[in-house]
Amino acid sequence: MTTNATTATLAPPARIGKAAVGALGLLALSTGALESVVSPTIPLLERELDMSQSEGALLSIVLLITGALVTPLAGKFGDRYGGKRVLILLMAVVSAGGTVSALAPNLPVLLLGQVLQGAMVGALPLSFIVVRKHLPAGESKVAIGVVSGLFVGGGMVGMLSAGPVAEQLSRHWMFALPTMAVVATMLLVHRLMPADPPGRTDGAGIDWPGLLLLSGMLVTLMLVLALAPEAASQPLVLAALVLALAAFVTGWVRVERRAASPMIDLRMLARPAIWKACVLTFVICLGTAMAVYLVPQLLDERGDGYGFGASATEIGLFLLPGAVAATLAGPLGGMGDRRFGSRAVVTTGVVTMAVSLVVLAAVHTEVWHLVVGKALIALANGLCVTAMMTSTATAVDRNDTGIATSLILVSRVLGYAVGGQLGGALLTAATPSGSDVAAESAYVTGFVVAGVVTSLALFVTRTLRKGVTA
Repeated sequence: MTTNATTATLAPPARIGKAAVGALGLLALSTGALESVVSPTIPLLERELDMSQSEGALLSIVLLITGALVTPLAGKFGDRYGGKRVLILLMAVVSAGGTVSALAPNLPVLLLGQVLQGAMVGALPLSFIVVRKHLPAGESKVAIGVVSGLFVGGGMVGMLSAGPVAEQLSRHWMFALPTMAVVATMLLVHRLMPADPPGRTDGAGIDWPGLLLLSGMLVTLMLVLALAPEAASQPLVLAALVLALAAFVTGWVRVERRAASPMIDLRMLARPAIWKACVLTFVICLGTAMAVYLVPQLLDERGDGYGFGASATEIGLFLLPGAVAATLAGPLGGMGDRRFGSRAVVTTGVVTMAVSLVVLAAVHTEVWHLVVGKALIALANGLCVTAMMTSTATAVDRNDTGIATSLILVSRVLGYAVGGQLGGALLTAATPSGSDVAAESAYVTGFVVAGVVTSLALFVTRTLRKGVTA
């Protein structure tokens, strides 16, 4: 009986065929499309929902914030209950979020929909786990590549289609159509993908207090940045939020230091390789986020002598080269890291990004200036983040890889959140009362600030080792 039990335990999961991998790929394509519809239509949504630029910036990053909170939980739940089961549940949440976004009559409801859609960030790694359980190493790499590529391709489809759908039908349909595709492909995955057995767990529980405090910290930080331009009219509210933010940060640090299995192990930040990688990731993503928000706004702007009055469809086309550059940056960053080391790759990326941002501040009179600048910034960001993830993963023990990379993820989210909200705050502060046109100086200031902050990363890159470890 012992032999039979051992045999049953060691028996590999059922092998999956091309149809199941194809279903996962179609699901990734659908979620990628749903994720990317907001970026090119932010100016359109600001007009239709009467949003300020700060509120538009919040809308552009809330999905990413939710994803950062969901991703570490998804892996633990996948091990505990089975990858397929958790994947289907997360995609059900994403489908509900897409439906809420499609029906949203105002900004608060749309934000709720985006919060729910953020579950897709945790669902994609789960699909990789499922593939690895059901396929041998060589075939699983191919399958993961297919799924990853289709997710990126879905992002490009969403970016190109969001504008035409929103302008020809309505903003509701640009969420509804990819949501329908997500539901259909989710059902297909459920039918074709065999269930995988739960994996072994370390016996540690979920760090719920740490998760709740981190959620409160991120939400409060976003509110502080969103209300900063209106500090003169609401000083008490802003002061209360700052105090609440300080309380969340203090409580979160104390909880994480005492937790048996913390969501984010802060003790690892004491390692030079880790804190340097986190600082670099935060600074680089802050600069990127400001450009990601400011470029579409400037393309849409209808100022006197500046801006281009581009439609949502045109903005999607103008942003496409940046999406392509970001796609190429991942493999290029990995190859560069192996050949030249992380310091060379990160330094190249930082210099490229800082120069591009400063040049955009000085020269933005033609559409191609913004298209080329945005593409270079996306490429530089991809190079830097890939090098940071690779170097961090190789600078720690294998058992600490998940903890270390989660710190990078949180740094990335904070950088995007602060950068996006800072860009929105600058435009809001520079928009006269009763007008929807921000002063050109706000864009110049935004690009300059982003460039200067990004260049500060060079002080950290100088201390990195030349090899592949940070």
